[in-house]
Amino acid sequence: MANVVVVGAQWGDEGKGKIVDWLSERADVVVRYQGGHNAGHTLVIDGVSYKLSLLPSGLVRGKLSVIGNGVVVDPHHFVGELAKLRAQGVKITPDVLRIAENAPLILSLHRDLDAMREDNAAAGVKIGTTRRGIGPAYEDKVGRRSIRLVDLAEPDTLMSKIDRLLAHHNALRRGMGEAEIDPQGLYDELMQVADAILPFMGRTWKLLDERRRARARILFEGAQGALLDNDFGTYPYVTSSNTIAGQAATGSGMGPGAVNYALGIVKAYTTRVGEGPFPTEQLNEVGEFLGERGREFGVVTGRKRRCGWFDAVLVRQMIAVCGINGIALTKLDVLDGLDEIKICVGYELDGEKIDYFPASPARQARVKPVYETLPGWQETTAGARKWADLPAQAVKYVRHIEELIGAPVAMLSTSPEREDTILVTDPFED
Repeated sequence: MANVVVVGAQWGDEGKGKIVDWLSERADVVVRYQGGHNAGHTLVIDGVSYKLSLLPSGLVRGKLSVIGNGVVVDPHHFVGELAKLRAQGVKITPDVLRIAENAPLILSLHRDLDAMREDNAAAGVKIGTTRRGIGPAYEDKVGRRSIRLVDLAEPDTLMSKIDRLLAHHNALRRGMGEAEIDPQGLYDELMQVADAILPFMGRTWKLLDERRRARARILFEGAQGALLDNDFGTYPYVTSSNTIAGQAATGSGMGPGAVNYALGIVKAYTTRVGEGPFPTEQLNEVGEFLGERGREFGVVTGRKRRCGWFDAVLVRQMIAVCGINGIALTKLDVLDGLDEIKICVGYELDGEKIDYFPASPARQARVKPVYETLPGWQETTAGARKWADLPAQAVKYVRHIEELIGAPVAMLSTSPEREDTILVTDPFED
Protein backbone atom coordinates (compact mmCIF):
# COMPACT_ATOMS: atom_id res chain seq x y z
CA MET A 1 0.00 0.00 0.00
CA ALA A 2 1.50 3.31 -1.08
CA ASN A 3 2.07 6.10 1.45
CA VAL A 4 2.53 9.61 0.07
CA VAL A 5 4.48 12.65 1.23
CA VAL A 6 3.40 16.02 -0.11
CA VAL A 7 6.18 18.61 -0.21
CA GLY A 8 6.32 22.11 -1.61
CA ALA A 9 9.10 22.27 -4.21
CA GLN A 10 9.51 26.07 -4.15
CA TRP A 11 9.45 28.62 -1.29
CA GLY A 12 6.04 27.54 -0.04
CA ASP A 13 2.54 28.84 -0.83
CA GLU A 14 2.33 26.45 -3.77
CA GLY A 15 -1.24 25.37 -3.02
CA LYS A 16 -0.46 22.36 -0.83
CA GLY A 17 -3.72 22.75 1.09
CA LYS A 18 -5.92 21.93 -1.86
CA ILE A 19 -3.77 19.02 -3.00
CA VAL A 20 -3.58 17.55 0.50
CA ASP A 21 -7.33 17.90 0.83
CA TRP A 22 -7.83 16.23 -2.56
CA LEU A 23 -5.60 13.33 -1.51
CA SER A 24 -6.88 13.11 2.06
CA GLU A 25 -10.25 11.87 0.85
CA ARG A 26 -8.44 8.69 -0.22
CA ALA A 27 -6.08 8.56 2.76
CA ASP A 28 -6.76 6.90 6.11
CA VAL A 29 -4.29 8.98 8.13
CA VAL A 30 -2.88 12.50 7.59
CA VAL A 31 0.36 13.47 9.37
CA ARG A 32 2.01 16.86 9.88
CA TYR A 33 5.74 16.23 10.21
CA GLN A 34 7.49 19.62 10.56
CA GLY A 35 7.06 23.36 11.08
CA GLY A 36 4.70 25.19 13.37
CA HIS A 37 1.83 27.60 12.89
CA ASN A 38 3.94 29.93 10.75
CA ALA A 39 2.55 28.73 7.43
CA GLY A 40 -1.07 28.36 6.41
CA HIS A 41 -3.16 26.08 4.25
CA THR A 42 -6.47 27.21 2.81
CA LEU A 43 -9.00 24.52 1.95
CA VAL A 44 -12.06 25.44 -0.12
CA ILE A 45 -14.82 22.86 0.23
CA ASP A 46 -18.28 23.50 -1.24
CA GLY A 47 -17.49 27.20 -1.27
CA VAL A 48 -16.45 27.28 2.39
CA SER A 49 -12.87 28.27 3.24
CA TYR A 50 -11.03 26.60 6.10
CA LYS A 51 -7.77 28.23 7.14
CA LEU A 52 -5.32 25.91 8.90
CA SER A 53 -1.82 26.64 10.12
CA LEU A 54 -1.07 24.00 12.76
CA LEU A 55 -3.81 21.38 12.48
CA PRO A 56 -3.50 18.70 9.78
CA SER A 57 -5.73 19.19 6.74
CA GLY A 58 -7.29 15.75 7.13
CA LEU A 59 -9.39 16.94 10.07
CA VAL A 60 -11.80 18.72 7.74
CA ARG A 61 -12.46 15.35 6.07
CA GLY A 62 -12.83 13.50 9.37
CA LYS A 63 -9.63 11.51 8.85
CA LEU A 64 -7.34 10.43 11.66
CA SER A 65 -4.86 13.29 11.90
CA VAL A 66 -1.49 13.36 13.64
CA ILE A 67 0.80 16.23 14.66
CA GLY A 68 4.21 14.59 14.69
CA ASN A 69 7.26 15.08 16.88
CA GLY A 70 8.91 17.18 14.16
CA VAL A 71 6.35 19.95 14.69
CA VAL A 72 6.75 22.69 17.31
CA VAL A 73 3.37 23.29 18.94
CA ASP A 74 2.07 26.54 20.38
CA PRO A 75 -0.51 25.21 22.88
CA HIS A 76 -2.44 28.46 23.04
CA HIS A 77 -2.65 28.69 19.25
CA PHE A 78 -3.70 25.03 19.15
CA VAL A 79 -6.66 25.75 21.41
CA GLY A 80 -7.65 28.79 19.34
CA GLU A 81 -7.42 27.05 15.97
CA LEU A 82 -9.34 24.10 17.35
CA ALA A 83 -12.14 26.41 18.47
CA LYS A 84 -12.33 28.09 15.05
CA LEU A 85 -12.67 24.80 13.19
CA ARG A 86 -15.27 23.56 15.64
CA ALA A 87 -17.21 26.80 15.12
CA GLN A 88 -17.30 25.92 11.40
CA GLY A 89 -18.89 22.60 12.22
CA VAL A 90 -15.78 20.38 12.12
CA LYS A 91 -15.99 17.65 14.77
CA ILE A 92 -12.62 17.24 16.49
CA THR A 93 -12.03 14.80 19.33
CA PRO A 94 -8.99 12.82 20.55
CA ASP A 95 -10.33 9.95 18.47
CA VAL A 96 -9.45 11.81 15.25
CA LEU A 97 -6.56 14.03 16.38
CA ARG A 98 -3.38 13.02 18.19
CA ILE A 99 -0.27 15.03 19.06
CA ALA A 100 3.12 13.42 19.62
CA GLU A 101 3.96 13.35 23.31
CA ASN A 102 7.53 14.38 22.49
CA ALA A 103 6.54 17.44 20.43
CA PRO A 104 8.34 20.60 21.66
CA LEU A 105 6.17 23.52 22.76
CA ILE A 106 6.31 27.13 21.59
CA LEU A 107 6.08 29.46 24.58
CA SER A 108 5.43 33.17 24.90
CA LEU A 109 9.15 33.72 25.51
CA HIS A 110 9.86 32.23 22.08
CA ARG A 111 7.46 34.67 20.40
CA ASP A 112 8.99 37.59 22.29
CA LEU A 113 12.54 36.58 21.35
CA ASP A 114 11.57 36.11 17.70
CA ALA A 115 10.11 39.62 17.54
CA MET A 116 13.01 41.23 19.41
CA ARG A 117 15.53 39.72 17.01
CA GLU A 118 13.64 40.89 13.95
CA ASP A 119 13.22 44.41 15.37
CA ASN A 120 16.89 44.65 16.29
CA ALA A 121 18.33 42.91 13.24
CA ALA A 122 21.37 44.57 11.72
CA ALA A 123 20.90 45.99 8.24
CA GLY A 124 20.81 43.29 5.61
CA VAL A 125 20.38 40.29 7.92
CA LYS A 126 16.69 40.45 8.76
CA ILE A 127 15.26 37.01 8.01
CA GLY A 128 11.62 38.02 7.66
CA THR A 129 10.14 35.53 10.13
CA THR A 130 6.46 35.43 11.07
CA ARG A 131 7.44 36.36 14.65
CA ARG A 132 5.56 33.36 15.98
CA GLY A 133 8.44 31.84 17.91
CA ILE A 134 9.16 28.92 15.62
CA GLY A 135 12.91 29.50 15.29
CA PRO A 136 13.62 29.99 19.01
CA ALA A 137 11.51 26.90 19.83
CA TYR A 138 13.61 24.76 17.48
CA GLU A 139 16.78 26.24 18.99
CA ASP A 140 15.68 25.06 22.42
CA LYS A 141 14.86 21.62 21.02
CA VAL A 142 18.37 21.25 19.60
CA GLY A 143 19.80 22.77 22.80
CA ARG A 144 18.05 20.03 24.83
CA ARG A 145 16.13 22.41 27.04
CA SER A 146 12.65 22.33 25.46
CA ILE A 147 9.45 22.02 27.38
CA ARG A 148 7.68 19.18 25.56
CA LEU A 149 4.01 18.26 25.56
CA VAL A 150 4.60 15.28 27.84
CA ASP A 151 6.08 17.60 30.47
CA LEU A 152 2.65 19.18 31.02
CA ALA A 153 1.44 15.81 32.26
CA GLU A 154 4.07 15.87 35.02
CA PRO A 155 3.54 19.18 36.87
CA ASP A 156 5.65 18.04 39.82
CA THR A 157 8.80 18.01 37.66
CA LEU A 158 7.85 20.87 35.33
CA MET A 159 9.34 23.68 37.44
CA SER A 160 12.82 22.15 37.36
CA LYS A 161 12.61 22.03 33.55
CA ILE A 162 11.46 25.63 33.46
CA ASP A 163 14.43 26.64 35.63
CA ARG A 164 16.81 24.93 33.19
CA LEU A 165 15.14 26.66 30.24
CA LEU A 166 15.22 30.09 31.89
CA ALA A 167 18.88 29.76 32.84
CA HIS A 168 19.48 30.19 29.13
CA HIS A 169 16.72 32.63 28.23
CA ASN A 170 17.11 35.03 31.12
CA ALA A 171 20.83 35.34 30.46
CA LEU A 172 19.99 36.08 26.85
CA ARG A 173 17.36 38.66 27.82
CA ARG A 174 19.75 40.40 30.21
CA GLY A 175 22.22 40.76 27.37
CA MET A 176 19.47 42.35 25.24
CA GLY A 177 18.47 44.75 28.02
CA GLU A 178 15.15 42.99 28.59
CA ALA A 179 13.45 42.05 31.85
CA GLU A 180 13.87 38.49 33.09
CA ILE A 181 11.04 35.98 32.97
CA ASP A 182 9.46 34.83 36.22
CA PRO A 183 9.49 31.01 36.50
CA GLN A 184 6.16 30.91 38.31
CA GLY A 185 4.54 33.03 35.62
CA LEU A 186 5.71 30.63 32.92
CA TYR A 187 4.52 27.66 34.98
CA ASP A 188 1.08 29.23 35.35
CA GLU A 189 0.98 29.98 31.61
CA LEU A 190 1.49 26.29 30.84
CA MET A 191 -0.92 24.99 33.46
CA GLN A 192 -3.68 27.23 32.10
CA VAL A 193 -3.63 25.37 28.80
CA ALA A 194 -2.61 21.88 29.93
CA ASP A 195 -6.12 20.49 30.47
CA ALA A 196 -7.19 21.59 26.98
CA ILE A 197 -4.31 19.99 25.05
CA LEU A 198 -3.29 16.91 27.06
CA PRO A 199 -6.32 14.80 26.01
CA PHE A 200 -4.90 14.87 22.48
CA MET A 201 -1.43 13.62 23.49
CA GLY A 202 -0.35 10.18 22.40
CA ARG A 203 2.48 7.84 21.43
CA THR A 204 2.03 8.70 17.79
CA TRP A 205 5.03 6.68 16.58
CA LYS A 206 3.26 3.57 17.89
CA LEU A 207 -0.10 4.58 16.45
CA LEU A 208 1.42 5.17 13.02
CA ASP A 209 3.34 1.90 13.11
CA GLU A 210 0.13 0.04 13.89
CA ARG A 211 -1.70 1.77 11.06
CA ARG A 212 1.12 1.06 8.64
CA ARG A 213 1.11 -2.62 9.55
CA ALA A 214 -2.65 -2.64 8.97
CA ARG A 215 -1.93 -1.30 5.47
CA ALA A 216 -3.60 2.05 6.05
CA ARG A 217 -2.90 4.75 3.49
CA ILE A 218 -0.83 7.46 5.19
CA LEU A 219 -0.48 10.98 3.81
CA PHE A 220 2.38 13.14 5.13
CA GLU A 221 2.08 16.91 4.83
CA GLY A 222 4.68 19.55 5.52
CA ALA A 223 4.33 23.28 6.03
CA GLN A 224 6.90 25.40 4.18
CA GLY A 225 8.49 24.69 0.80
CA ALA A 226 11.73 22.79 0.23
CA LEU A 227 13.63 25.99 -0.63
CA LEU A 228 13.14 27.04 2.99
CA ASP A 229 14.83 23.88 4.26
CA ASN A 230 17.40 24.59 6.97
CA ASP A 231 20.06 22.60 5.09
CA PHE A 232 19.17 22.83 1.41
CA GLY A 233 17.25 26.10 1.19
CA THR A 234 18.44 29.67 0.63
CA TYR A 235 20.28 29.79 3.98
CA PRO A 236 20.12 31.86 6.16
CA TYR A 237 16.78 33.04 4.72
CA VAL A 238 15.11 29.75 5.60
CA THR A 239 12.87 28.28 8.27
CA SER A 240 14.27 26.50 11.33
CA SER A 241 13.35 22.93 10.41
CA ASN A 242 13.97 20.50 7.58
CA THR A 243 11.17 20.86 5.04
CA ILE A 244 12.32 18.33 2.43
CA ALA A 245 10.54 15.02 1.90
CA GLY A 246 13.02 13.00 3.94
CA GLN A 247 11.87 14.79 7.09
CA ALA A 248 8.53 12.97 6.85
CA ALA A 249 10.16 9.90 8.40
CA THR A 250 12.09 11.68 11.15
CA GLY A 251 9.27 14.08 11.99
CA SER A 252 6.71 11.34 12.42
CA GLY A 253 8.72 8.54 14.01
CA MET A 254 8.51 6.20 11.05
CA GLY A 255 11.29 4.58 9.07
CA PRO A 256 12.26 5.87 5.61
CA GLY A 257 10.63 2.83 4.01
CA ALA A 258 7.24 4.11 5.16
CA VAL A 259 7.20 6.72 2.39
CA ASN A 260 6.58 5.28 -1.07
CA TYR A 261 5.79 8.32 -3.22
CA ALA A 262 6.94 11.94 -3.01
CA LEU A 263 4.58 14.44 -4.63
CA GLY A 264 6.10 17.88 -5.20
CA ILE A 265 3.71 20.83 -5.30
CA VAL A 266 4.86 23.39 -7.85
CA LYS A 267 3.24 26.68 -8.76
CA ALA A 268 3.14 27.58 -12.47
CA TYR A 269 5.20 30.66 -11.58
CA THR A 270 7.28 31.50 -8.49
CA THR A 271 6.58 33.37 -5.26
CA ARG A 272 8.25 33.81 -1.91
CA VAL A 273 7.49 35.65 1.33
CA GLY A 274 10.07 37.43 3.44
CA GLU A 275 13.68 38.24 2.77
CA GLY A 276 16.25 36.37 0.70
CA PRO A 277 17.36 35.78 -2.89
CA PHE A 278 14.81 35.42 -5.68
CA PRO A 279 16.47 35.30 -9.11
CA THR A 280 13.30 35.51 -11.23
CA GLU A 281 11.48 38.13 -9.14
CA GLN A 282 9.60 40.68 -11.26
CA LEU A 283 9.46 44.11 -9.65
CA ASN A 284 7.28 45.40 -12.47
CA GLU A 285 3.84 45.07 -14.01
CA VAL A 286 4.33 41.33 -14.52
CA GLY A 287 4.94 40.83 -10.81
CA GLU A 288 1.91 42.96 -10.01
CA PHE A 289 -0.21 40.97 -12.48
CA LEU A 290 0.81 37.65 -10.93
CA GLY A 291 0.25 38.92 -7.41
CA GLU A 292 -3.19 40.35 -8.10
CA ARG A 293 -4.44 37.51 -10.29
CA GLY A 294 -3.03 34.86 -7.95
CA ARG A 295 -4.22 36.60 -4.76
CA GLU A 296 -0.72 36.29 -3.41
CA PHE A 297 -1.11 37.18 0.23
CA GLY A 298 -0.02 35.01 3.15
CA VAL A 299 -2.73 32.93 4.83
CA VAL A 300 -1.20 33.42 8.29
CA THR A 301 0.29 36.91 8.09
CA GLY A 302 -1.52 38.58 5.20
CA ARG A 303 1.89 39.64 3.87
CA LYS A 304 2.13 40.36 0.15
CA ARG A 305 4.17 37.73 -1.66
CA ARG A 306 6.97 38.53 -4.06
CA CYS A 307 6.23 37.18 -7.54
CA GLY A 308 8.26 36.13 -10.56
CA TRP A 309 8.63 33.73 -13.47
CA PHE A 310 8.90 29.96 -13.11
CA ASP A 311 12.43 28.92 -12.12
CA ALA A 312 13.13 25.46 -13.54
CA VAL A 313 16.63 25.38 -12.04
CA LEU A 314 15.42 25.68 -8.47
CA VAL A 315 12.58 23.21 -8.93
CA ARG A 316 14.87 20.67 -10.63
CA GLN A 317 17.29 20.99 -7.71
CA MET A 318 14.54 20.38 -5.14
CA ILE A 319 13.23 17.40 -7.10
CA ALA A 320 16.65 15.81 -6.76
CA VAL A 321 17.02 16.64 -3.06
CA CYS A 322 13.50 15.44 -2.18
CA GLY A 323 13.41 12.41 -4.46
CA ILE A 324 10.19 13.66 -6.00
CA ASN A 325 8.36 11.12 -8.16
CA GLY A 326 5.85 13.50 -9.72
CA ILE A 327 4.55 17.04 -9.34
CA ALA A 328 1.20 18.69 -8.83
CA LEU A 329 1.29 21.87 -10.91
CA THR A 330 -0.96 24.56 -9.44
CA LYS A 331 -2.31 27.98 -10.41
CA LEU A 332 -1.92 27.49 -14.16
CA ASP A 333 -4.99 29.69 -14.60
CA VAL A 334 -3.12 32.70 -13.19
CA LEU A 335 -1.11 32.85 -16.43
CA ASP A 336 -4.23 33.15 -18.61
CA GLY A 337 -4.14 36.21 -20.85
CA LEU A 338 -0.39 36.82 -20.94
CA ASP A 339 1.04 37.39 -24.41
CA GLU A 340 4.29 35.67 -23.51
CA ILE A 341 5.61 33.66 -20.59
CA LYS A 342 9.21 33.28 -19.50
CA ILE A 343 10.87 30.30 -17.84
CA CYS A 344 14.28 30.41 -16.18
CA VAL A 345 16.31 27.54 -17.65
CA GLY A 346 19.74 28.36 -16.23
CA TYR A 347 21.86 31.00 -14.54
CA GLU A 348 24.82 33.14 -15.42
CA LEU A 349 27.31 33.63 -12.62
CA ASP A 350 30.28 35.93 -13.17
CA GLY A 351 30.13 35.29 -16.91
CA GLU A 352 29.81 31.50 -16.57
CA LYS A 353 26.64 29.53 -17.27
CA ILE A 354 25.60 27.17 -14.45
CA ASP A 355 22.70 24.73 -14.02
CA TYR A 356 22.36 24.85 -10.22
CA PHE A 357 21.68 27.35 -7.46
CA PRO A 358 24.86 27.91 -5.42
CA ALA A 359 24.95 27.49 -1.63
CA SER A 360 26.93 30.68 -0.97
CA PRO A 361 24.69 33.71 -0.25
CA ALA A 362 27.22 35.97 -1.98
CA ARG A 363 27.11 33.86 -5.14
CA GLN A 364 23.33 33.57 -4.92
CA ALA A 365 23.08 37.35 -5.00
CA ARG A 366 25.13 37.49 -8.21
CA VAL A 367 23.28 34.89 -10.29
CA LYS A 368 21.36 36.17 -13.28
CA PRO A 369 18.52 34.12 -14.76
CA VAL A 370 18.72 32.84 -18.32
CA TYR A 371 15.24 32.79 -19.82
CA GLU A 372 13.36 31.01 -22.55
CA THR A 373 10.26 32.80 -23.82
CA LEU A 374 7.12 30.88 -24.72
CA PRO A 375 3.93 32.20 -26.30
CA GLY A 376 1.06 32.67 -23.88
CA TRP A 377 -2.62 31.93 -24.40
CA GLN A 378 -5.72 34.10 -24.35
CA GLU A 379 -8.20 31.31 -23.62
CA THR A 380 -9.05 30.40 -20.03
CA THR A 381 -7.72 27.39 -18.18
CA ALA A 382 -9.70 28.14 -15.01
CA GLY A 383 -11.84 25.21 -13.99
CA ALA A 384 -10.41 22.78 -16.55
CA ARG A 385 -10.84 19.15 -15.49
CA LYS A 386 -9.30 17.29 -18.42
CA TRP A 387 -6.43 17.85 -20.84
CA ALA A 388 -8.82 18.52 -23.71
CA ASP A 389 -10.13 21.59 -21.86
CA LEU A 390 -6.70 23.26 -21.93
CA PRO A 391 -5.50 25.63 -24.68
CA ALA A 392 -2.79 24.13 -26.89
CA GLN A 393 -0.19 26.65 -25.71
CA ALA A 394 -0.98 25.89 -22.07
CA VAL A 395 -0.37 22.19 -22.72
CA LYS A 396 2.94 23.04 -24.40
CA TYR A 397 3.92 25.14 -21.39
CA VAL A 398 3.20 22.25 -19.01
CA ARG A 399 5.05 19.73 -21.16
CA HIS A 400 8.07 22.01 -21.40
CA ILE A 401 8.16 22.35 -17.62
CA GLU A 402 8.19 18.55 -17.33
CA GLU A 403 11.20 18.37 -19.65
CA LEU A 404 13.10 21.09 -17.83
CA ILE A 405 12.61 19.79 -14.29
CA GLY A 406 12.93 16.08 -15.08
CA ALA A 407 9.68 15.01 -13.43
CA PRO A 408 6.20 14.27 -14.78
CA VAL A 409 3.03 16.14 -13.89
CA ALA A 410 0.91 13.80 -11.78
CA MET A 411 -1.80 16.36 -11.05
CA LEU A 412 -2.77 19.72 -12.51
CA SER A 413 -4.78 22.29 -10.54
CA THR A 414 -6.75 24.99 -12.34
CA SER A 415 -8.53 26.74 -9.45
CA PRO A 416 -8.74 26.65 -5.64
CA GLU A 417 -11.76 24.30 -5.89
CA ARG A 418 -10.73 20.69 -5.32
CA GLU A 419 -12.85 19.42 -8.25
CA ASP A 420 -10.91 21.59 -10.70
CA THR A 421 -8.07 19.07 -10.86
CA ILE A 422 -6.70 16.99 -13.71
CA LEU A 423 -5.41 13.64 -12.42
CA VAL A 424 -2.67 12.03 -14.49
CA THR A 425 -1.12 9.62 -11.98
CA ASP A 426 -2.66 8.52 -8.69
CA PRO A 427 0.10 8.79 -6.04
CA PHE A 428 -1.72 6.28 -3.82
CA GLU A 429 -1.77 3.48 -6.35
CA ASP A 430 0.23 0.41 -5.35
